[in-house]
Amino acid sequence: MLQIVFNEISAAEISRLDTMDQLELLDAFKVTEADLQNLDTSQDDEGQHLGKMMRDGKTLYRFRTADFRIYFEVLEESVIVHRVLSKNTLSDFMFRSKMPLSEDEELSQSKHFWNLIDEGRNARRM
Repeated sequence: MLQIVFNEISAAEISRLDTMDQLELLDAFKVTEADLQNLDTSQDDEGQHLGKMMRDGKTLYRFRTADFRIYFEVLEESVIVHRVLSKNTLSDFMFRSKMPLSEDEELSQSKHFWNLIDEGRNARRM
């Protein structure tokens, strides 16, 4: 089982949610090594809970729930959560950009998105 570690930013983002949303999100966020190894990024990610993006030789994963997106990477035996974002943030981005790509492909090309992730990656772990 992988240990989940939140950084300062992702911990603050999740703490802003009401208690029931926090509990539902944490209950849904279950990631195993098998899930990550069996992830097929060539499929359309509609309906998929997990997605995968690459940049500069590093792999970033996306976990999608009904209302939230959790962006994380796996280092050794830990899932390092960089950001916890409302789906509306990403949906609005997708709607405005109107690109004919999957959500993960679109995000992997967005400098603003990677700035958010880098900010989370550089935050102190809790």
